[in-house]
Amino acid sequence: MKEKVTLNRKEQRSLVVLNQVGVGRMRGWEAAEVLTLSLRHVRRLLAAYRKEGAQALAHGNRGRKPGNALDEGLKERVVELARSTYAGCNFQHFTELLSEREGIDLSHSSVRLILLSAGIRSPRKRKPPKHRSRRERYPREGMLLQIDGSRDDWLEGRGPYLSLVGAIDDATGKPPYALFREQEDAQGYILLLRRIVESHGIPQALYHDGHGIFERSKREPESLEEQLMGRKEPTQFGRIMEELDIISITSRSPQARGRIERLWGTFQDRLKSELRIAGASTLEQANQVLWDFLPRYSQRFAVPAAEPGSAYREPPQDFNPDEVFCFKYQRTVGRDNVVRFGEHRLQIMPTNGRLSYVKARVEVHERMDGSLAVYYKGQCLLTKPAPPEAPVLRARNMPRFIPGADKPLESATTSTNNILKPKATHPYKPAPNHPWRRSFKMYVDKRG
Repeated sequence: MKEKVTLNRKEQRSLVVLNQVGVGRMRGWEAAEVLTLSLRHVRRLLAAYRKEGAQALAHGNRGRKPGNALDEGLKERVVELARSTYAGCNFQHFTELLSEREGIDLSHSSVRLILLSAGIRSPRKRKPPKHRSRRERYPREGMLLQIDGSRDDWLEGRGPYLSLVGAIDDATGKPPYALFREQEDAQGYILLLRRIVESHGIPQALYHDGHGIFERSKREPESLEEQLMGRKEPTQFGRIMEELDIISITSRSPQARGRIERLWGTFQDRLKSELRIAGASTLEQANQVLWDFLPRYSQRFAVPAAEPGSAYREPPQDFNPDEVFCFKYQRTVGRDNVVRFGEHRLQIMPTNGRLSYVKARVEVHERMDGSLAVYYKGQCLLTKPAPPEAPVLRARNMPRFIPGADKPLESATTSTNNILKPKATHPYKPAPNHPWRRSFKMYVDKRG
């Protein structure tokens, strides 16, 4: 019984042409032109076909195992790692982790084919691209930084929800710094900018989404002082940008911040996997994994700037970061030379030969470590904690009584239960015939 041979479309076409040559309907040189082969090779095929039949037209390596085929044990090892240790990593990231941590050097296409054949698909779903006009990158590093925050379940249930606050350089795509915070707050952005200034320098411009941390809302009414000045008072972060002479640029759509939005997409894929592999479950552990991840991300994804050099500016020699990267508030000194700031009372001591600062307008600095400092005309004043007032002492030490209760409550500092809540008050609503509801003209006419 003759062996059956399956020919592909190209081989079937060659079989038809050779049959035409065999019956004399086509010459050898005509067959060579049709098959785009040399006349010598057509004669070689025709001789083999007459001797072996259609089997001679099939490729000799058909059915043989390729010399570069991967070992089945290696394939099983890759599939096992993808389902256990590195579960949730995308194909490219998984390929890099295999090379870095497992010593398995495979191409991205090989890993992709192995995982797809095992029924494992990439967890990251990519949307089809849309046609948009791409903005040119800034030519030098430090000319523009995009800053933003991303709140997500970064720890995937192992810990609390966190907000990732970071920046990306527009020219190179490098994230100069980033940090995890419990909330997206002004202190996080101040710490971010301080770290960038200390490690790289002062950037020329910051590109943000117009959040209330960066600028005041246009709908917010202006105070009388602001109307006299002709502009609104900046936010705390806005004031820092003004003091450092950083240009503030507001974007009006997520597409305009595409570079940092794509950064968050990559972080939510790769950084989450890194956090999961490291077993991070707290804010401190997440930040440690993040800071180890940033240099490797820059090495993998950064691009060279169009122009050499850096546009970051060096801070001046007398630059004191504690006096810039802080919260500043205006206060008036009391008659006892005490400045009130929330629950704190600061006693101003005689400084620079001046014995009293009563009624002086001072500036209170709340620094990032929680300490307070008082400044007057740019000079830091000597202060110490002032003794608390009598109402504060009574609230701390004296028991409180509730009408109808048999026993007094504990002091305010030791008991947080059964706290008296103020009664709900409703706003006063004048009657329909109240003078407030009448027009001024009608009121004057009735008066006569």
